[in-house]
Amino acid sequence: MPKKASQPPVVLVDGSSYLFRAYYALPDLSTSKGQPTGAIRGVISMLRRLVKDYPESPVVVVFDAPGKTFRDDLFEEYKANRESMPEDLREQIAPIHEIIRAMGLPLLMESGVEADDVIGTLARQASDAARNTVVSTGDKDMAQLVTEHVTLVNTMTEVHMDRDGVVEKFGVQPEQIIDYLALMGDTVDNIPGVPKVGPKTAAKWLKEYDTLENIIANADQIKGKVGENLRDTLEQLPLSQQLTTIRCDVDLPNTLEELANHDVQANLDENKLRDLFTELEFKSWSEELDGGGGDEAGSALAAAPPAAVERSYEVVLDEAHLSRWIDSLKQAKLFAFDTETTSLNYMDAELVGVSFCAEAGKAAYVPVGHDYAGAPDQLPLQLVLDALLPLLEDPEIGKVGQNLKYDISVLAKYGVQVQGTIYDTMLQSYVLNSVGSRHNMDDLAKNHLNISTIHYEDIAGKGAKQLTFNQVPLETAAEYAAEDADVTWQLHQVLWPQLAAQPKLLEIYTLIEMPLIRVLSGIERNGTLVDGRLLKQHSAEIGDRLQELQGEAWKLADEEFNLDSPKQLQRIFYEKLGLPVLKKTPKGAPSTAEAVLVDLAREYPLPATLLEYRGLAKLKSTYTDKLPLQINAETGRIHTSYHQAVAATGRLSSADPNLQNIPIRNAEGRRIRQAFVAPKGRSMLAADYSQIELRIMAHLSQDEHLQQAFAEDQDIHRATAGEVFGKAPDDVSDEERRSAKAINFGLIYGMSAFGLAKQLNISRTLAGEYIDRYFERYPGVRRYMEETRAQAREDGYVETIYGRRLYLPEINSKNVPRRQGAERTAINAPMQGTAADIIKRAMIQVDGWLREAEIDALMVMQVHDELVFEVADEHLEALREQVTTLMQSSAELSVPLIVDVGVGTNWDQAH
Repeated sequence: MPKKASQPPVVLVDGSSYLFRAYYALPDLSTSKGQPTGAIRGVISMLRRLVKDYPESPVVVVFDAPGKTFRDDLFEEYKANRESMPEDLREQIAPIHEIIRAMGLPLLMESGVEADDVIGTLARQASDAARNTVVSTGDKDMAQLVTEHVTLVNTMTEVHMDRDGVVEKFGVQPEQIIDYLALMGDTVDNIPGVPKVGPKTAAKWLKEYDTLENIIANADQIKGKVGENLRDTLEQLPLSQQLTTIRCDVDLPNTLEELANHDVQANLDENKLRDLFTELEFKSWSEELDGGGGDEAGSALAAAPPAAVERSYEVVLDEAHLSRWIDSLKQAKLFAFDTETTSLNYMDAELVGVSFCAEAGKAAYVPVGHDYAGAPDQLPLQLVLDALLPLLEDPEIGKVGQNLKYDISVLAKYGVQVQGTIYDTMLQSYVLNSVGSRHNMDDLAKNHLNISTIHYEDIAGKGAKQLTFNQVPLETAAEYAAEDADVTWQLHQVLWPQLAAQPKLLEIYTLIEMPLIRVLSGIERNGTLVDGRLLKQHSAEIGDRLQELQGEAWKLADEEFNLDSPKQLQRIFYEKLGLPVLKKTPKGAPSTAEAVLVDLAREYPLPATLLEYRGLAKLKSTYTDKLPLQINAETGRIHTSYHQAVAATGRLSSADPNLQNIPIRNAEGRRIRQAFVAPKGRSMLAADYSQIELRIMAHLSQDEHLQQAFAEDQDIHRATAGEVFGKAPDDVSDEERRSAKAINFGLIYGMSAFGLAKQLNISRTLAGEYIDRYFERYPGVRRYMEETRAQAREDGYVETIYGRRLYLPEINSKNVPRRQGAERTAINAPMQGTAADIIKRAMIQVDGWLREAEIDALMVMQVHDELVFEVADEHLEALREQVTTLMQSSAELSVPLIVDVGVGTNWDQAH
């Protein structure tokens, strides 16, 4: 007798889909012994989440069995384009299967078919029995299984799809999905389709003709090139249809009914789970099992996220309501807040509202700028600012935010200077583990609170039609804004205790990252004056040169071609001119990547011409064309954004525009810097740490010869050349100094003999001899490198002088290239990270002095190891002296820390 639909649904899990999505979507993780665990954690986390979301439902997990399937017999080229499974993923499959079985869940794998076919068969049984069933997958092919009783859920995106959902997403009914897929084909699975037929055309044809058979019968009626393509592929379409059809008649050892009655608790093996979790170093899951206290606490099926907090969000629309909230926030002495604005650009952003939270689940949104037709009356902006100013500027009340620098910059436009101790959850996460995850609020909420936040696209739409926040209806905007403050408050409660428990990291956070927020906000708002006219002139000249280079390239190729087309370059390089193939793309085509062009350019003129063309074209599109458009209309300046939580090593990054990638070693790059100018009566001053990473290496390695060279203020590259080539420094040639410079910088970035040989255009044997001589003369450097690698393998991380930590999840990987990459990072990160810490400390000190001193100067840029200022000419010497002193005293190394200072009317002159 059929089951009633009121029963909890059976959940069928596409384990193979989970496996690949977890591997590619989540960060690489491994145990201290180097066993990869990222895919294991991802798959099991999604399973645990499913069990939590469907607490009464039977859960069945299905994986592909090894070996060929019937589709391989149908079509020899089926999935031929797929690369072989990465070895570090393959070795995670067996532990995943072991954990699933130990969790008590049924796991199915059937030879000769795919997981899709097993799920399809069970889904057909579900529909026949009117038993509600949910298929958890990320595979679009599964949409053909959707019926009145079978729905899909994507665990990563939490999107549910019923019959209406299939139509909305694909434009066809579930019964038409097979034909839809057959028409489009699939390059990943190598299923042939109709060339140039995409989703829209396939859906259009099926809407008009209903089935693939009818489309084939009416192929003569379809006009244009796409009609020709259809008629050319008529013979292969039935095969494509077979390949895209999920079988629903597989002979399985168990029926859906039997699987639904599987006793999970009877098959649960807690001891096995505990052993597996301990071996894989899943500490929190092991602790769950050790908690005891009944089935829920002991079962690995309990995902154990933080307890859900009941939400109570308020919209503040009158003065009395606002006053009550302000009074409660004053009494709390610490609260989270967030601004909602019209733009992500802090210079253009207009305030639309502010949200607050001082207790988990309880938050308020104060709208001031929703101006769509029919928007309710809101409190006047100035009234709200006047009411909030004493609260936000109270030095005794702490403030919590996510990416607080943005909020501070926006409020500064309105005359509000945020005071008091500030806490930034983005930076708390970043300092705790810069490579552990992304540090945006949505990811942090998911990782630490198990909360799926409302995304901006959910309330404002996407693309060109996306609404700005002032246009978002208040009822949905309020929920989104209040949630931001609430989640930020909850994140602080989770992250702050973790930081407080680690004194070194706490100091990095409290003494460097948090004070730097206000410094960077000031630098960004200061901006730097840019001569747009000069850039436009430069852009026109580059355009002329690009035309010349195009002509030269056409002449060398003896034909006209598109210099930006890799396919045309491949044909000319490798078919017409017969240049040697040095490297291939992942799809097997000869590569025309820049690194290949650099090698080819040593012997062939066309690649050399292409390199110059590409370099200039990139400069033009990125800088000379774009920078004039980024000059703020009100200030006449460019205002970049500095990001603290992007680079794993602690270095700042710059965006919109990126000021840190403007070339300095070529004339065109220097001309761009010449457009960054000082106003009349003022100068640019650039202060740059001299060879800071090499000095940090001398300090960390305690190598006597290296320290002596710096102590005596020798030209370090000439000194190294003397040591390597056995000469007095004065006798070293320019070419030998250049080689020594490559060695000095190459080794701290982990360069091998192969890399050095390539850079210097010498034999690998000779490069190896250079490196051996270097280590003979600087044995402390070799010792430091060996000890650092060993320490990294033992601890899984390295640290800067100040205790900033960089985790290295692949330092013990069995994948050799990944392990070697992690070893190179282990050597370099302490130097690069320490350099980042030092200049950040210097910025904080210089900013503090500028605020107190009666001097007319602005810090306007930070680029790598350089600080750039704009200063009134009468205060130039005072700034030069004090900046040099403060920067050189921002760290105590065992070798002198030297700062080079330059002055000019533009940035290039100053540098």
